Amino acid sequence: MRAVNPTLDYPILQLLQKCKSFTMLKQVHAQMITTGLILHTYPISRILLVSSSLSPLSYTLAILSRAPNPSIFLHNTLISRLAQSNQVKAALSLYDEILADPDLRPNNYTYPSLFKAFAAHQWFKHGQALHAHVLKFISPLHDNFVQASLLNFYSRCGRVDIARYFFDQIMEPDLATWNSILSAYARSSGVSFSADPRLLDENTTSSSLEVLNLFGRMQRSLVEPSEVTLVALITACAELGALSQGIWAHVYIIKNTLSLNHYIGTALITLYSNSGCLGFARQLFHQLPHTDIFCFNAMIRGLAIYGCGREALDLFETMKQEGLAPDDVTMLAVMCACSHVGLVDEGRRYFELMTSFYGLEPKIEHYGCLVDLLGRAGLVKEAEERILTMPMKPNAVLWRSLLGAARVHGNLEAGEVALKNLVELEPETSGSYVLLSNMYSFVEKWDDAKRVRQLMKEQGLEKAPGSSLVEVDGAMHEFLAGDRSHPRARDVYLKLEEMNAKLQEHGHRARTREVLFDIEEEEKEGALSYHSERLAIAFALVATDSCTPVRVIKNLRVCVDCHSSTKLLSLIYGREIIVRDRTRFHHFHNGSCSCLDYW
Repeated sequence: MRAVNPTLDYPILQLLQKCKSFTMLKQVHAQMITTGLILHTYPISRILLVSSSLSPLSYTLAILSRAPNPSIFLHNTLISRLAQSNQVKAALSLYDEILADPDLRPNNYTYPSLFKAFAAHQWFKHGQALHAHVLKFISPLHDNFVQASLLNFYSRCGRVDIARYFFDQIMEPDLATWNSILSAYARSSGVSFSADPRLLDENTTSSSLEVLNLFGRMQRSLVEPSEVTLVALITACAELGALSQGIWAHVYIIKNTLSLNHYIGTALITLYSNSGCLGFARQLFHQLPHTDIFCFNAMIRGLAIYGCGREALDLFETMKQEGLAPDDVTMLAVMCACSHVGLVDEGRRYFELMTSFYGLEPKIEHYGCLVDLLGRAGLVKEAEERILTMPMKPNAVLWRSLLGAARVHGNLEAGEVALKNLVELEPETSGSYVLLSNMYSFVEKWDDAKRVRQLMKEQGLEKAPGSSLVEVDGAMHEFLAGDRSHPRARDVYLKLEEMNAKLQEHGHRARTREVLFDIEEEEKEGALSYHSERLAIAFALVATDSCTPVRVIKNLRVCVDCHSSTKLLSLIYGREIIVRDRTRFHHFHNGSCSCLDYW
């Protein structure tokens, strides 16, 4: 029998693509055998692809094993399809066959699909072992395809540092490669209830800034961004509160008629919520053509951190009416909404409904939110009991929340218990000592405050400085407490003197009990006036138009004095001032705050 030369338009191959069942596939397979088409590599690769989706695995493997010369190309074809269809163990078994066959050697097309499968399952150790095989069989490693797959694998497993190494090895990254590294940084900085909602740490901020830097490089390389690119960019802008850059991304989407899918929609809702533009977030949410659970979660979260607890709960009810089942993130957002407006009974009820009605097992983040809810309401003892009776070991976030509540409500006993546990969990974190010292200072127990400070000194710990960011004309300006390093420091301090004078004229008296040192009242007032958010607000009043809202991001909780003075400043200067601290948003307008003094 004479074999035929296969071509793409050969009738049997066309028939193969139309197969919808295993029975039909077997009939086409028989024709390929009788015509000799099965003797050629390309037709075999085609039937392997179709068979992997319609046939038992044993049948597909039999086709490969009976090929006249089962090449590495055929093995790679089937490994890729098996990995894509989540049959990873079968793909690995086939890879083992390659290693055992002296006539076969893995090449640069063998590994990418395996790394992709490992990334989806976050099988880090398996991926590391496979990486060693890459170094053994592919040397030198200059293949963009393999490097990109390694980049994606390590980024998906949270190892952004290694992913960045591979990115820097690629001479001309394509769109997929840019998206991988941008998404890696965005994931490590992304706003999420799974992280400590009180902590905007340096690593998170630097990851977000790196997204903006890399995106600038991408633009200069003339690679056009896609929806995936813009989700990463908007996520970073949301974390930084970089509203101008986020609006640019939104405008780019509209101008280039990109799809406003639920991924982009969720990112934009988070951006506007995090930037104090809750009205824009609401408007966008209602304009989305399709809203899924992620969109609802983002909008409920935005309402929650803005203090619109009742509206957040109403939206939760709307979500359920639309047939969407809440997940653990939804319940965390709902409990957060209750916490920020003091809806204690409702918060307790939603916590209990997680298991009894929704079939969700509370995670440590939900217990943290419950403790925060109770602590804010002054139920410090109940909050402590919840921590001690929870089914998992409490982490530092819970004890820190209890310590904060103990400080606010003057419960020294609970505060000392919390600090003892925090020191065991985070011996090198200064914030816990500072909170307890603050509590002692608040009740004028200066000796105890000094004792805690001495403990910090003995441990070699220093208080994290207060830091505030303010955006002016698309640029982020950072101020530390007492900072004089800004190029316009002279103007800032002149404006600060004016602000302090006007505050006194309007009857403001500094809340000096917030100051942690046993010093004279006049010195305490001076210390308060140089807090980082005061400097940021002063700069914004100097550098922006009088009708522009002032938007400040602070790394620490706003102190009582800064809160009361900012309310008054919004009235004196007729400016909207939006402050995002490590816990929530404060929208100051006409002498009042959106939190209604409950924070």
